[in-house]
Amino acid sequence: MEPVDHDKAPPSPLAFFSGPRAALGFLTRVPCGKTPVAAAALAWAAAWFPAVGCLLGLAASGVFATLHRAGSLVASVITVAFLALVTGALHEDGLADSADALGGSFDRTKLFAILKDSRIGSFGATALILVLLLRVVALAELGPMTTGALLLGQTVSRATPVWLMALMPYVTPAETARSSNLVNARLSHALIASGFALATASALVLGRHLSLQAVLVAVLAAAAVTAVCGWRFHARAGGITGDFLGATQQLTDAAILVAIAAGY
Repeated sequence: MEPVDHDKAPPSPLAFFSGPRAALGFLTRVPCGKTPVAAAALAWAAAWFPAVGCLLGLAASGVFATLHRAGSLVASVITVAFLALVTGALHEDGLADSADALGGSFDRTKLFAILKDSRIGSFGATALILVLLLRVVALAELGPMTTGALLLGQTVSRATPVWLMALMPYVTPAETARSSNLVNARLSHALIASGFALATASALVLGRHLSLQAVLVAVLAAAAVTAVCGWRFHARAGGITGDFLGATQQLTDAAILVAIAAGY
């Protein structure tokens, strides 16, 4: 695996507290003011991704609880639709593009050409439909664990891509790269992101929203999916792209929901 260049000067720690606004503006459609985000704040945004995920999980839990009387399946569909709406379907788009690129190419040149193409092909459509269905059905089966699963899934699934950022090179060609300032995360960013995820998981266990066993199995499932994703991304492209990170978020979120719905 090509080593990531960590010899660059680290982002200023003073910009750390500007990271939340940068993360919220990048991951969601929530208005974050008109003042441009500084490059230093963008560099810290990845560390705050799970914190934004926790907020999304809380909002999604409220949507599900409000609509639960209409039936768990109806509530699940609208909750997943709400998450796609508030994030601008950012991660879903990454999943579809990644599936098309990995499934429809045999060399790196073709892979990057497909990633750049805004159209959705058969691989992308199939992956998107299947993962959306998986998330909806799993949510509908969670019962009293829904709030905990939504919080854990939205938080942890935004920590796992940060580890890929820290451990793998960003390989999107310079002429099409749009997130290079944000995705060049360091180990410190991944550790901070994991700290947010750990705090959320601990609160869910202490608050008896989820059992310790459920949390451990879900996190292990997410870690396994992330490892497989990283392996395939390195084997096919030599590193990560923004679309690959979005795909990782979708797949790890689905893995967490399924693991908890499976009875753990």
